[in-house]
Amino acid sequence: MSEATTEGRFCIDLPDSDAATALAGTGQSTLHRLGSLTGASFALRGLQLEIKGNSYQIERAAAIVELVRPIWEEGQIVSIVDLQAAARALDNGKKNDHVKSTNKVLARSQRGNLLRPRTIRQKNYVEAMEKSDLTFALGPAGTGKTFLATVLAVRMLTERKIEKIILTRPAVEAGERLGFLPGDLQQKVDPYLRPLYDSLHSLLGQEKTNLLLEKNVIEVAPLAYMRGRTLEESFVILDEAQNTTPAQMRMVLTRLGERSRMVVTGDVTQVDLPFGQMSGLIEAADLLEKIDGISVCRLTSADVVRHPLVQSVVDAYAELDKKQTIG
Repeated sequence: MSEATTEGRFCIDLPDSDAATALAGTGQSTLHRLGSLTGASFALRGLQLEIKGNSYQIERAAAIVELVRPIWEEGQIVSIVDLQAAARALDNGKKNDHVKSTNKVLARSQRGNLLRPRTIRQKNYVEAMEKSDLTFALGPAGTGKTFLATVLAVRMLTERKIEKIILTRPAVEAGERLGFLPGDLQQKVDPYLRPLYDSLHSLLGQEKTNLLLEKNVIEVAPLAYMRGRTLEESFVILDEAQNTTPAQMRMVLTRLGERSRMVVTGDVTQVDLPFGQMSGLIEAADLLEKIDGISVCRLTSADVVRHPLVQSVVDAYAELDKKQTIG
């Protein structure tokens, strides 16, 4: 139950102490951030959140708290990213779309965190993967492109909708040559595949991931290993696809077999191919975007779900690229 008074005060009743802790954040960091976003002041008194300010500040603050309700009501910590996404949706008149995103729980991590899209474009991306057999996701680092695809792949494997998960990426290095690195081929390419292993560990735990790898239910391999194969009853994720050549992209896209789906992810601002070499991701996304059964999702810096500074870094470099292009 909530109540309003004429004195610039609004109270929201919280269901339990877990919800109160989740909403307040460590050292009440979430409430401090809410204050920065809205200009209102907050005080947590037992199981009641008190909001003070002028009518606009209170209305905006209460609306943001309500938009993130599905998170704190479940005892999940509300992050700065969650608050910013809610505020952005409110400002853009997309409150209802944001509610749908927050309510779309995909899975639970090994740490017990509920995994869900955290922005509207992320929700649209997940829905595209659910309906399309081939999905392209283009966007800067930290927008959840590969992680959300891995979450969906693990969910489909658990539901027995697929028989196998295949994670692959090109072994293209920034400034180094594979031949100069120590070890055999697998040892040379493992560093490029490490982010894929990390996603699996966060979802399944290291022990179960290793078991599924041993049984070949999950395969993590460099892109070159895909040549000549037909990938059936599989969920295929091609990561870092901006570093594929057009020939490599054509090769992997034509590997798609029956009862399979493929997600191709990449950041077109971080191409490590030789100067002048066309990125297969850029070509394929433009070429195939209008074909039925294929979805192309374009995420932006507003969808970054890492440290808040990452969004600022992405925007700063985007501005630099724009100036250099104009110059």
